[in-house]
Amino acid sequence: MDLDTLLEKINRLEYHQSILLKMISKSDDQFYKLIVEKSLSKKDVEHFYSICEELTAALEEQQAEGFVYFESLYKRFKIDLHPSLEPKETIEACLRQQLYLSLMLQLQKFAD
Repeated sequence: MDLDTLLEKINRLEYHQSILLKMISKSDDQFYKLIVEKSLSKKDVEHFYSICEELTAALEEQQAEGFVYFESLYKRFKIDLHPSLEPKETIEACLRQQLYLSLMLQLQKFAD
């Protein structure tokens, strides 16, 4: 195992440890639990948050224009989601943890 791979693993473990510490104080941190279960890196999670920020902005824009059907946002979410994450499971975890509520409530309508 080379040094870069080892350092990456150490960084991931440190990140997961910080998430686990947060989980101790709250029982509904389902998305954090999913991060640990799927062994996502900090970069993976930051990418997820970035996707959700973009989709939330698009949702608000579409709602302001009078749109009521948001399947295109769900398709974008599903395509951009990390391969280790399932859309329905991720949406449910975010809802339980109250992350991106307005977006997740709309996406939930299209989750399989």
